[in-house]
Amino acid sequence: MLKGIDPLLGPELLRVLRAMGHGDEIVIADANFPAASTHGTVIRADGVEAPRMVAAIVSVLPLDEFVENAAFRMAFVDSPAQTPPITHDFRRVLSNAGYDREIEPIERFAFYDRARAAFAIVATGEPRLYGNLILKKGIIGG
Repeated sequence: MLKGIDPLLGPELLRVLRAMGHGDEIVIADANFPAASTHGTVIRADGVEAPRMVAAIVSVLPLDEFVENAAFRMAFVDSPAQTPPITHDFRRVLSNAGYDREIEPIERFAFYDRARAAFAIVATGEPRLYGNLILKKGIIGG
């Protein structure tokens, strides 16, 4: 245990978050997402809901401020204009972390392609459909 570090952020996930550079992306995936067949670096977080994991991650990960959006969600397959209910939870968590921009929808197969190019995937136990989010790492000014 470390002071001030969310206990969901274990050694493997902290290593990944620290190793990421500006512009690298991390996927927080729901329980249905094909994490292992999509990416070689998968961090298991079974039993953890995706919004809770996002809260832990953004407690230490700065989001990119040099792009229009730094958060991306999978769009509904049959109704891309519709917003999945879990997106409201993601929006609340990100807002609490100071992110006030959109969570950009991405078509399903484009989301999978982007996930393949991500730095890593955190596979949660999130049971709700479309509980997938990609976050783009920013910088810490100084």
